[in-house]
Amino acid sequence: MSRALPKYNKRRVVILGGAAAVALSGAIIAGTALAGTPSKGSGTDARTLAASPGTITCPDVASKLPAIPASAQAEVTRNLTLLQTQIDEANKRLQSTVGQGGPNFVNNAILGPLKDKRVATVNRIATAIGRTAAKPTGLDALAPCALNAAGGKGANTGNAGNAGNAGNSNANAGGNANGGNANAGGNANAAAAGTITCPDVASKLPAIPASAQAEVTRNLTLLQTQIDEANKRLQSTVGQGGPNFVNNAILGPLADKRKSTIDRIAISIGRTSTKPTGLDSLAACTLTK
Repeated sequence: MSRALPKYNKRRVVILGGAAAVALSGAIIAGTALAGTPSKGSGTDARTLAASPGTITCPDVASKLPAIPASAQAEVTRNLTLLQTQIDEANKRLQSTVGQGGPNFVNNAILGPLKDKRVATVNRIATAIGRTAAKPTGLDALAPCALNAAGGKGANTGNAGNAGNAGNSNANAGGNANGGNANAGGNANAAAAGTITCPDVASKLPAIPASAQAEVTRNLTLLQTQIDEANKRLQSTVGQGGPNFVNNAILGPLADKRKSTIDRIAISIGRTSTKPTGLDSLAACTLTK
């Protein structure tokens, strides 16, 4: 016959059992509380944070310019490109510094320096035009930018459609092809592929009427974008196809795109001035190794 447990043992069993029950209840409560607490690193919070700074909006400069002499076109286009680069950099800084500084941080650290850069760039545009034509005045009023706290894709349109390094397409073709390759392998691929060089269009244009300036600049920008895309494709397809692959798959389509874009430039000028001819000869590009 089994012996009954001593009384003190019974008390120990009861106490230990109660402690275990309390511990288990605590774990369940804690687990429930944690499950109901939203994560600070959730995608929604991250998206809200990224959207919260808004975007920087700047006045459009290209549409406010007078007719640009042909001799100044390349320099003006380069500086219009720089204006857009400045906006892009300011927007990146706006995103990367969310929550930093006091209430005047954006004005003092981003919008103020951006205005100073734009004043200098706008003055260079006016000076370039003034060398061979009447120097435009009052462009400094276009320098200050504003913060669009509501955000949205349409906010940053200051020079988005008018920028682009179109006036220096030949000089930058190699740089665009090789830029951003931080490793030796990337540079080796770029060197093996070579770069695509295209005739400069901006320097071959006549004086551009003010009414056509924005459209011409947009299409000059597009010409540079086409070169950049062709150089990227050139690098990403090294070793593909046969001996005529580059001509058939890259240079041929690029020439067709450039011809259409150049035609739009000529048409926009021809609406209010003499339409330039012979620009089609600038459509074909070559591979330089």
